[in-house]
Amino acid sequence: MHVLVTTDTVSGAWTYARELVTGLVTRGVQVTLVSFGEIPLPDQTAWMDLLHGLEYRPTAFRLEWMDEAPHDLRESSEFLANLVREVRPDILHLHQFCHGNLPVDIPRVVMAHGDLISWAQAVQGCTPRPTRWLKWYRDTIVRGIAAADAVVAPSAWMLDTLRATYTRPRREAVIYPGRNPIFFNPYISKDDSVLSVGRLLDAGKQVFLLTQHAQPFSVCIVGAEQTVPLPRIPIRADVKVSTDQSCVAIRGPQTEAQLRALYSRAAVYAATARYEPLGMAALDAAFSRCAIVANDIPSFREVWGDAALYFRTNDASSLADTLRQLDADRPLRRAYADRAYTRARERFTTKRMIDDYLELYRSLMAANSLAA
Repeated sequence: MHVLVTTDTVSGAWTYARELVTGLVTRGVQVTLVSFGEIPLPDQTAWMDLLHGLEYRPTAFRLEWMDEAPHDLRESSEFLANLVREVRPDILHLHQFCHGNLPVDIPRVVMAHGDLISWAQAVQGCTPRPTRWLKWYRDTIVRGIAAADAVVAPSAWMLDTLRATYTRPRREAVIYPGRNPIFFNPYISKDDSVLSVGRLLDAGKQVFLLTQHAQPFSVCIVGAEQTVPLPRIPIRADVKVSTDQSCVAIRGPQTEAQLRALYSRAAVYAATARYEPLGMAALDAAFSRCAIVANDIPSFREVWGDAALYFRTNDASSLADTLRQLDADRPLRRAYADRAYTRARERFTTKRMIDDYLELYRSLMAANSLAA
């Protein structure tokens, strides 16, 4: 089997694509990977070096939610169509809605890891103001969803949101994200600390909730989802604010090793986002045996169930109360850390994710052969 995968390098989709591609290749699948957005640095693609059966084609085409995207869509579509004719894959796995209607004779799978309109509804509480660009965006998404042979969502909530916001896909599936447990260390003794990932100015991640009240734990906020290459010269870009009541450290982008060390040492992960379709950071925290304190939104409830503690939706005071509860009750903290770890191992491994995708791919290929 040969799968052509597209992704972007700007969001958590890059981490997701890494798990997908690595998992497929290790199962004997040939993969051609195409990235959109910024060209990644060599350190960010080093994971590809030992993957035999992977070909990588980076591009700088704009992503569909970017202002200038309409100018790139025709060219990026032509590029992909020509690439399909060149490498002759069996499946086209897309992380962009806009190419769901690409005129090729192989099955097209669109993975819906988020969109601009549902983001605005969740974060800003309303649909964006109608503009000519927004009409283009909505129409493009609708055409991509309607034409795709299958649309995959990372949660039932995201799938319901797509139906309500755009249109119902011809075929749909929920495939939860997965991570390889081997990357994480759940056995290190924990510090009395809380970790969260997201920029302070990002209203969707709203990690600033951790700065609104005194916290019983020291707090570390990593201000970027994307990891960075290991610098040749150490650069300190951290800010630490300490008072008699609380301590908050704001860190810049981290290398993979640094970020995994932070996960392994943190007792608690604060999943503060008000819009989180993929939720890769919380998954990393669970595999590191952190107790998860999550914003009470549907996607977190669906994924974590009773394996997380929830604070009132978008409420900084409730978040602080929940953290104080975990600080006062160490057995409870350990119990929730174990619950999150067990749930991640049982439901959210890369192996399970790849099993689900291979089943979907084979079904689509069989249907395509019958139609031919």
